[in-house]
Amino acid sequence: MLNQSNILKNNMNFKEKFVERKVLAKGCILDFVMDTVLLPNKKLAKREFTLNPKAVAVLPLIDSKHIVMVKQFRYPLNRVTYEIPAGKVDKGENNLNCVKRELTEEAGFKASKIRKLLHYFPTPAFSTEDLAIYIATGLKPVDSNPDDDEFIERVILPLDKVLHWIKINKICDSKTLIALLYYSFFKNQIK
Repeated sequence: MLNQSNILKNNMNFKEKFVERKVLAKGCILDFVMDTVLLPNKKLAKREFTLNPKAVAVLPLIDSKHIVMVKQFRYPLNRVTYEIPAGKVDKGENNLNCVKRELTEEAGFKASKIRKLLHYFPTPAFSTEDLAIYIATGLKPVDSNPDDDEFIERVILPLDKVLHWIKINKICDSKTLIALLYYSFFKNQIK
């Protein structure tokens, strides 16, 4: 049985120290690198991961019972997914401006109120991606303007239906799962 003193005694330094980096592949959006690190036990190890830009996602609420999602084909999965609008933060752009841009581009709405819900690291074992999730209310329709390589359809769905889709594994995108479950659990505490 663990007690508080056992936990404190086993508290070691987990920090790994950077030694060198090798770029394995450069992409348009992300790079794949391999770092050599010095472990706490003074041995060397390799860490392969992607260097990702920051990203945002937004949960657009028509009202307390209806949300806006985007339907799109995801090539790596070879399937159509339902997701909340999202995108990478451009160089020199802040998160809030990116949320507003993605909400307009992908969902075709402007919001009178946008609040941050949370941020998380989708795959910390092999990516630097840091994704912030926002909630948008007071929506007004505007013309959507997706990027040239985005073929998406805006869909307005009842929240209960989307939560059922989570239960039956029809929604598989992590940012969408996290946003919807967070909102469902904490909606009474969100101001």
